[in-house]
Amino acid sequence: MEWSAEGLIIGIRRHGETSLILETMVPGKGRWLGLVRGGRSAKQAAFLQAGNSALLTWRARLEDHLGLFTVEATKLRAAGMLTDRTRLYLCQLLADHLRLLPERDPHDALLDAILALLDADCTPAELGAELARFEIYLLEELGFGLDLESCAATGALENLTHVSPKTGRAVSAQAAEPYKDRLLRLPPFLGADIVPEPGDIADAFRLTGHFLDRHVWAARGIEQPATREWLVGVLSA
Repeated sequence: MEWSAEGLIIGIRRHGETSLILETMVPGKGRWLGLVRGGRSAKQAAFLQAGNSALLTWRARLEDHLGLFTVEATKLRAAGMLTDRTRLYLCQLLADHLRLLPERDPHDALLDAILALLDADCTPAELGAELARFEIYLLEELGFGLDLESCAATGALENLTHVSPKTGRAVSAQAAEPYKDRLLRLPPFLGADIVPEPGDIADAFRLTGHFLDRHVWAARGIEQPATREWLVGVLSA
């Protein structure tokens, strides 16, 4: 078995004295692991870093084997992240989010969104808005999508202001009024391409965090990534 494609490196771990197990996200392949022989050498370790893109060739006798990677760097981002804590933590959080997906299950739209986030040149508020949108799409890809198109109570398509923490469905301002203290606020920018107002980013992360915890983190007995809390604080300021 053999294939070649450009992919994103999302993690590495040591294997034996000289090798690495490389974790990647590859178009049409999903999250894919493979062994890099000699990956801890100075030459290879310099570019085998999370956040870098590379041309990957994977070989194995059988498809369900771990297999071997040969790697050629195509876009180096990791070095720049070392001097930018926000980008570094963003890369780590996105990698943690990808690990929620099954191995070898393609999610090309998520990969495209991650590459756009890693390469974005934008303000903290713009980055926060895009990260929140990404987490909503992640929930959808995991099978826990939110219904933000119409009011769960009235069917209204406009003036949607809240979300039910139980059903993940939107609620209009009129229907939400008696229950506002029990609902999650729906920031307007999540339903339209508009600039977030002060407080919108924090409310968006509160919304996505609630459903990620309910359906994924708590359900699997894992903790929210520590990098997310720091990022939410910085991007919501």
